[in-house]
Formats: sequence, structure tokens, C-alpha cells
Amino acid sequence: MKETFKAIVVSILIAEAAFLLRRKKPTIVAITGSVGKTSTKDAIYAAVKGSIRARQSQKSFNSDIGVPLTVLGLPNGWSNPILWLKNIFDGFLTAVFSKEYPDVLILETGIDQPGDMDKLTKWMKPDLVVMTRLPDIPVHVEAFRSPEAVVAEKMKLVTALKASGKLIFNNDDTVVQAQLPGVLQEQVSFSRYLPADFQASADKIVYADDKPVGIGFSLTHLGKTYTIQLKNTVGTQHMYAVCAAIAVARELGVDVKTAIANVQALQTPNGRMRLIPGLKSSILIDDTYNSSPIAAESALQALQEIKYAGRKIAVLGDMLELGQYSAEQHKQIGERVAQTAHVLFTVGVRARGIAEGALAAGMNEANIFQYDSVLRAGQELQTFLKSGDVVLVKASQGIRAERIIEEVMHAPDQASELLVRQDASWKAIA
Repeated sequence: MKETFKAIVVSILIAEAAFLLRRKKPTIVAITGSVGKTSTKDAIYAAVKGSIRARQSQKSFNSDIGVPLTVLGLPNGWSNPILWLKNIFDGFLTAVFSKEYPDVLILETGIDQPGDMDKLTKWMKPDLVVMTRLPDIPVHVEAFRSPEAVVAEKMKLVTALKASGKLIFNNDDTVVQAQLPGVLQEQVSFSRYLPADFQASADKIVYADDKPVGIGFSLTHLGKTYTIQLKNTVGTQHMYAVCAAIAVARELGVDVKTAIANVQALQTPNGRMRLIPGLKSSILIDDTYNSSPIAAESALQALQEIKYAGRKIAVLGDMLELGQYSAEQHKQIGERVAQTAHVLFTVGVRARGIAEGALAAGMNEANIFQYDSVLRAGQELQTFLKSGDVVLVKASQGIRAERIIEEVMHAPDQASELLVRQDASWKAIA
């Protein structure tokens, strides 16, 4: 009964959203990939919002129901049928009678099952598609017959581009590069290492009082080089997001200097490589929104690059939805931990493979701690911390690793402001 009700609601909202798109004809920027979609979406919105009437997906509204809700400007009804009925009514009024509407929609798109992108592109045709990264072993792969099938599903968004549309892509990603010959529309590239239309370079961690406070890098476009700094984050993930955002802004008519000024004021999304003060003068790298092998690899690289750390502690939980690749990928991340961190905490059954990989790669067994409970892991980490420690916390969404951050952050009263999954619906889940 519940699934039937959901299917009916989704069908009605999609019909309303499709009608509204035909009526208002906004420019649609659609973002896909396996890593960095939400950060890229937020960066694009920041880059253009002062110059263009734009709307972005709320939080990570990228599902079959999240995208039409964004198009219609409606909230999530969660498990309340009355709110969903209200959404249907409000959606009808918006679709048929609304006068004011954004000129640009910035939509994050995700897939969980084969056919998800087909369903979306039946009614939504983008003007710009932003492709972040397509790793060898993507998240959600357990629902598909192969990693290549995941890539093919995501590429359907590119196939749906309007004839005059453009693909904006990460030129450092070899999987993305392999898809380019089949793309007929114009292409715009961004990168850190290989030549691109928007190329980052000289990235570095910025410090204050020997503590990391952000990242800085240079961006070159059409022979001109600009300096960019982002606060309260580390890692290359947000650098790529900013490069993509400036590329999109330029396509939408926003000049590069204005876009850069806008994104530098951006507060990076909660749970995505955010720097948070920890107990005992420690520094926390909160990357608890979600996890996948390539994202964990990037996070560990950032941890490795940090200077002036007392101990580097990696707190890593299960990476979900990897199917037959799960055991191998967890062990490979453990091998990377052994090269990066002094101490490893794991959380979850699958993450025991991370501990096995770290031990096999030479990490001292005395520095490896394994837990099944995030609450116990957080409590023992609190006792274990020392001044100067830098702690990376990362796991898939289902592990709820933000609870570990809340246990060891300096100001837990700011959890609702700084951490992911803090609304009542999430807090109610055990």
C-alpha cells in the first residue's frame, strides 16, 4: 500500500513538473557522476546566484521524487501522507498558475537502479550536463551487472542533452574521457592535472597557527590565471567542484571574476571534507555524508598532505552498495590507510576488511581498533584523542558516522548547524 501510494504521488509530481518545464522553459543544468555531485551543485549555485535567478536541488534531492520536488519548489513530505497530498495540490497551482519562476534550475541527478536515468530523461532535457567523476568501481554498483553498466546509465543524461547543449566534464577522469567520442554536443573541460578549458594548479592547504583552515589554488582560463581560496575544507574534491562551477557560470553569462568572488564566500556542504574543531585541540575532517572507494582514497590523500599534525587518525566505516567488489575494495583502502595514518578506527562488519588491509600492509596492530557501534567508537575516540591530533571520519550514509563527529567535536551544541542528517526525521532513526 505504501509503495503504491508513493508511485502515484511520484507520477503526479512528475507530470506537474514536466508541464511546468514546458510552460516556463528554464535553462537546466544537470549534474551527474559518482563523486562530488552535491558539492558541485552547491558551488554552481553560489557562482551564479547573485547574477541569475536560479534554484538548486535542496540538500541531495537527486532521486525520482527529489528532482520533481526541486522543479516545483516543494519540500519533502517524508512519511506524512497529508504533506504529500498538500504537495500535489501546491504542485498543480505552481505548474498551472505560477508567474515568477527561476531562469536557471541546477539539478543534482542520481541513480540507484537500472532504468532510473531513463525515467528522468523522459521528461527532463538538460541544457548543460556536468559530469564529475566516474570511478572504476562506482557506488550503487551492486544493483547493476557491472561497473560499465553504471557508467552507461549515467551517460544517458548526456544523451538527453538538447542539440544546442554542452557537456562540462572532468578531464582528469579516464573513465569520463572514454565516453567523449560518443558525445555530439560541444564539450567544456575542467581539470587539475591534464590540459583543460578551466585548469586548476598549485593547490595547497592553508594554515593558521599551524592548523589547517582551508585550501588555495590557481585557476587558468583563456590565458588568465586567478587565485582562489576556500575556507574550512581540505582536499581536491572542492577544487574540482569550484572549477566546474566557474565553467558553468561562464556558459550562463557570468564573468569569471564575479563567479570566483561568489564561490570563495561559499561554505562547503556539511559532511563533505569540512574542518571542525575537535576536543583537546584536535582537528576533525568531517566527511561523513557518504563513502565510496574513490572518495575514501581522496579523503585519505588529504589527510596525508596535512602538516603539523600530532597523530593522523582515520575513522572509517563500511562502504555500502559495492556488491561483489566490497571485500577487495575495503582491503585496498586499508592498504592506503597504512601509508597515511598513525591510527585506524573501523566501524561496521565490512570495514573489518579495511583493518585487514592495513594490517597486511604493515600497520601496527596495536594502532588498529575495530567497532560495530558508532556510539562506542565515538566514546572511545573521545578518550583516545590528544592535543594536535587530526581525525578523518568517513563512512557510507547508513553507518551514521556523523554521530562520531558529534561525540568528539569541541562544540556539540553546534551539531544541528555543522553536521549532516540533523533534522527530526533522521534523528528519529536508531
